[in-house]
Amino acid sequence: MAKVEAAYRAGKGSKLEIDKAFYDGLVEGKANRTLIETVKVPMREGMAWEVPAGHVFRIRVPEGPQVGDFNMWNLHDPRERMWASRTRQIQRAHISTHDRIWSTLPFLRPMVTIIDDTLASYGEDEQGGRVHDLLGTRCDPYVNHLLTGEDFDHHCHSNLVRAVLPYGLTEFDVHDVLNVFQCTGLNEDDQYFMKACPARKGDYLEFFAEIDLLCALSCCPGGDLSVDLWGPEAQDPLSTCHPLEVEIYKLESEVLESWKPPVSPNYQGQHGLKKPAIDWSAEKQKLQRKE
Repeated sequence: MAKVEAAYRAGKGSKLEIDKAFYDGLVEGKANRTLIETVKVPMREGMAWEVPAGHVFRIRVPEGPQVGDFNMWNLHDPRERMWASRTRQIQRAHISTHDRIWSTLPFLRPMVTIIDDTLASYGEDEQGGRVHDLLGTRCDPYVNHLLTGEDFDHHCHSNLVRAVLPYGLTEFDVHDVLNVFQCTGLNEDDQYFMKACPARKGDYLEFFAEIDLLCALSCCPGGDLSVDLWGPEAQDPLSTCHPLEVEIYKLESEVLESWKPPVSPNYQGQHGLKKPAIDWSAEKQKLQRKE
């Protein structure tokens, strides 16, 4: 079967192209870095933290396999936040080294670039599962009540809500996530599935902050997702839960001399609100005559 090309492709000079050599030079062992903060995310809880532009942060597994749900905002303007669906289109549904996470309109710029991933070699398994997905979103108490009739306050949505409240954000600011260390895919019926987390103690996913960030991470109450959370075989996965950690590093200034924070597209069209209506039929006829 012939390969179907992606809809969004990088042309010459496209903003989708990145300097891989620059980002590869930021990884541990290639650029001097200083650990400035460690954020511990307890089992079934959430935490938020700040990352200055030009710094690196690492989400790591300190004990055992565990899934985390990740959100991100512009530290100075939370209206700019990570855009999972556009990132799926521009990058891929499961992201890894050299992929970026993009922000919402009208900002549309990379917020982070992934520079290291100890699970990059996992690839695709026999069921089509891959790690670090943007396919699904966070578990939440509303769907849980819908499926079970029960209230539970430590779903990832609720964990993220509690984590960002001290920063002046609310439930309405929590958005679709990156599922870190989560193994997922689509089955033969085009339905979302989750598999047991392949991460082990010491595994990590590492990001370079392109702008000043507010980040939040929920340590998923589903643990490593090795047991069913809903349905006839559902059980409490507490025994599969572990904490997560975040390490924030400052890089030596010399390695950032060629780097500049990304800017938003310079769109000035104002969506046609202040322009005369266009006769698209006439425009189409002109185009056809040219052909």
